[in-house]
Amino acid sequence: MNTRFTVRRARVEDAAEMARVNVQSWRETYRDVMSDGVLDDPGLPAARERFWTTVLSDERYCANRVAVAEHGGGMIGIAMAGPSQGSGSQGSDPQWGTHLYVLYVLAAEHGTGAGAALLDAVVGPHDSAALWVADPNPRAQAFYRKHGFVADGTVNVDDGVRELRMVRLLSGRGGRPDPSSGPDPSSRSPKHGEGTA
Repeated sequence: MNTRFTVRRARVEDAAEMARVNVQSWRETYRDVMSDGVLDDPGLPAARERFWTTVLSDERYCANRVAVAEHGGGMIGIAMAGPSQGSGSQGSDPQWGTHLYVLYVLAAEHGTGAGAALLDAVVGPHDSAALWVADPNPRAQAFYRKHGFVADGTVNVDDGVRELRMVRLLSGRGGRPDPSSGPDPSSRSPKHGEGTA
């Protein structure tokens, strides 16, 4: 297959470009979902750059997998997954060990396969995982369903944005999702400041 992009592990020197992709993706995807005050905040790019610098350099995040997609010398997508965070009833669920925290591809690159390649780079096609996705965001929700995720009925509202939790549980039969074994909707995995798209 001839791809128009490459996917690689993110490096700390990528933080500024990752912030650019992060902010542009939010503006393209969430204009009518998130507050314009957040999306148009002139400090948002610098805040996202600090976030990515921390993620890529701080030992607290060493278990996370972070990847970028590039095309024509420029960054077009970012992704990050890692262990579910939290403790007690709000913490990690043993049904999935990985949480997809970030997956953004610039709108001009939708449909190229970059999103699927990024997902596979940070979660893997045979891993159980959970994520939060904005609602409404039908394109992202369809993308995740195509990759074996299903909404488990858990809803969260964070800063006015409604989110659905989607999970992918694997059966032991060749690594395919098992749609008959949905998670207990009363179990809640916390969101840590990142949505997915």
